[in-house]
Amino acid sequence: MIQQTREKFIRLFGKEPLIVVSPGRINLIGEHTDYNDGFVLPAAIDKKIVYAVALNGTRQCNAHAVFTNETVSFDLNHVVPTPGWINYLMGVVYQLQQGNHPVEGFDCVIAGDIPVGAGMSSSAAVEGGLVMALDEIFQYGMSRMDMALLGQRAEHSFPGVKCGIMDQFANLHGKKDQVVRLDCRSLEYEYFPFDFPEYRIVLCNSMVHHSLASSEYNVRRQQCEEGVKAIQARHPEVQSLRDATMPMLDGVKAQLPAKVYDRCKYVIEEIQRVQDATALLKQGDLQTFGQLMYATHEGLSVLYEVSCPELDFLVSLAKERPEVTGARVMGGGFGGCTINLVKQDKVDAFREFVTTRYRQQFGKAPEIYVTTIEDGTMIDRVPADSGAVKP
Repeated sequence: MIQQTREKFIRLFGKEPLIVVSPGRINLIGEHTDYNDGFVLPAAIDKKIVYAVALNGTRQCNAHAVFTNETVSFDLNHVVPTPGWINYLMGVVYQLQQGNHPVEGFDCVIAGDIPVGAGMSSSAAVEGGLVMALDEIFQYGMSRMDMALLGQRAEHSFPGVKCGIMDQFANLHGKKDQVVRLDCRSLEYEYFPFDFPEYRIVLCNSMVHHSLASSEYNVRRQQCEEGVKAIQARHPEVQSLRDATMPMLDGVKAQLPAKVYDRCKYVIEEIQRVQDATALLKQGDLQTFGQLMYATHEGLSVLYEVSCPELDFLVSLAKERPEVTGARVMGGGFGGCTINLVKQDKVDAFREFVTTRYRQQFGKAPEIYVTTIEDGTMIDRVPADSGAVKP
């Protein structure tokens, strides 16, 4: 894909580009905890966005998306929210400008194999890839954490999704064969080897993409804030659900709408599950880790209400299979993928079983991806074959 993206850029723009590879991410456990100052346990994966970028000497940016075969341009003097995929690029440019980082006109080609709406955070990959490319071209000297925080601000301000920091962090800080526990309050992080060669991480895409995911995401955030406000009346030291305990929440249960109580209960329990999960990884206990994943799914489905019948069915199928140690919905919810820990020698059997049963139930086949944990966003410095393509 890297070479094809480079060749496409040269055909369109007639010059040699900078190449940046920006991965999608998984999250083993810790869902909807990042915007509650909790912990998450993500990793970068082998699904990716590839950028080819070069300056054009103007005040205009021209972006070609291979996945839509569409070229969109915008003026650097008038960067405002715009419908479509270009909005993510414009958000990055706008935030760079707001941070007094000069941006000049550039051309770019974007390609990728991250399924949109599958919960692998293609948006963070688009943001992280562009900010790293522009940092390299203009020599801003930004740290990876600076880039992640800028990507988060871009997503808040242009697409309008009030996401936490996890997706952008994982995209930029991933390490091959390791997961990383991020403290979303302090931004301190620790790597843990995912050293289970007899297991593979398998994603089952429900092929459901609900348009309400973004709006409901913001509603969940507001509900969590409502719960915190009630707890603060009795416990002023509580700044977020990270600080809350179940006894604190139970103490204000009568004052809260039932759904707000359920949302907060899920988050408090999930923050603890991430802490327990990393201890289990250190002990090499993937079986008990998998049970925590099932508990997370139950919470996301019943208490947080971000699952859907298709995702619940996929997890129920996983529970039928002895080769699966754990499964849950991954990502914001309302569609997308389940993440499954499957014994390597049974992956093909699992794939066939899930595909057959899902097609029988819903009349369509899921897409199934066997993933590997890879490095985060990076500049591709492998010399191009200069004779391969002529402008």
